Amino acid sequence: LELVAKGNPPSLGEDVIVIGGGNTALDCARSAVRLDTQAVKILYRRTRQEMPCLMEEVEAAEAEGVSIKFLVVPTRLERNGHHRLLLTCQRMQLGELDESGRRRPVPVDGSEFYVECSTVIAAIGQAVERSVAEHEGLQVTGWGIAADEKTLATNLPGIFAGGDAVL
Repeated sequence: LELVAKGNPPSLGEDVIVIGGGNTALDCARSAVRLDTQAVKILYRRTRQEMPCLMEEVEAAEAEGVSIKFLVVPTRLERNGHHRLLLTCQRMQLGELDESGRRRPVPVDGSEFYVECSTVIAAIGQAVERSVAEHEGLQVTGWGIAADEKTLATNLPGIFAGGDAVL
């Protein structure tokens, strides 16, 4: 996404798999479509209802031709010839609730399958670069940048933080 934003998009090949279900995963998939990739597929370990992204993003991605496969998790990635990748995947089912309040994905025994592609983009999880924030004098929490809940002001005058950088 950084390369796309800077006007220097990468060459992704003909088929891209994006792993994840958040807004970044959807941004990656939609960007890949716009880079003339022939097939873009998202693999997500839970169902559509558990996706943490905005549902408008899912609908827009599907309208642009992105295929989304639910209850799938990658378990292995290896090269499969020149410029080709082989992703080993396993089907999942939803189990008990986890600490986030969503049902935990549980592997289905004997359900492995393989997907070949040119590019895999892992868009699973993100974190604030805490060392940079601390170096600049920003106060940090266990998760990210410390900011006032109502005003989004940090400990530095004129510096504000919000969204994933705080939550």
